[in-house]
Amino acid sequence: MPSAPEKVFRRLLDLMLKKNMDAVADLWAADGIAEFPFAVGDAPRRLAGREEVRDYLAGYPELLDMREAAALTVRPTEDTDTAVIEWTAEGRTVRTGERYRLDYVVVLTVREERITLYRDYWSPLATARAAGRLPELIASLERDAAS
Repeated sequence: MPSAPEKVFRRLLDLMLKKNMDAVADLWAADGIAEFPFAVGDAPRRLAGREEVRDYLAGYPELLDMREAAALTVRPTEDTDTAVIEWTAEGRTVRTGERYRLDYVVVLTVREERITLYRDYWSPLATARAAGRLPELIASLERDAAS
């Protein structure tokens, strides 16, 4: 039987594939956190609360057309509310129509079937390239360096 984190994550993937970002955000607890430790440039490193997550996700379908979760491995932890999830997204870049494949590692904690912590380890460079936004990422890094 799948763990609570695995059930919630599989639901999240299903909703992402359906491009239902509001429903994805609704999976968060009202005070749930999303963290992106590898974020650079203009990308946020931390989102506090469901509504910040909702705002962040709103434009996702206009950047990446995720069509498949090609790989999914769930690794339970000693805390039954937490799992480490490795997964791969495949799809097409909306801007260019090119195919992409992105790998992620997520540490997910859920309580009462709501996400309380979503720590997402991803490559900002690979994601910007996949979204057709590499020039924007470089520009944001150059702005940061100049500050």
